Amino acid sequence: VVAEVSDAGPGIAPGDRARALAPFVQLNPARGRGGTGLGLAIAARFAEASGGSLALEERPGGGLLARMALPRGQG
Repeated sequence: VVAEVSDAGPGIAPGDRARALAPFVQLNPARGRGGTGLGLAIAARFAEASGGSLALEERPGGGLLARMALPRGQG
C-alpha cells in the first residue's frame, strides 16, 4: 500500500532529506512555523516498524513529495 502527501512549499534539499527524518530536526526554524521536528521522524519510524519505508522526493514544479510504502496485510 502506498500513500503520498505533497506540498508546493520550498521542498527539502537532497542532502538534507535523511537528516529531516531524524527526531527534533527543524531544517529552517527561522521561518517561524513552530513545530518540534517530530512529524517526519514519527512517520518514518511508523513505516519502518510496519515493515515499510518513507521516502522524501522533489515534487515536479516545486515542493516535496513524501511517499510511505507499507506491506499489505495478510487475509
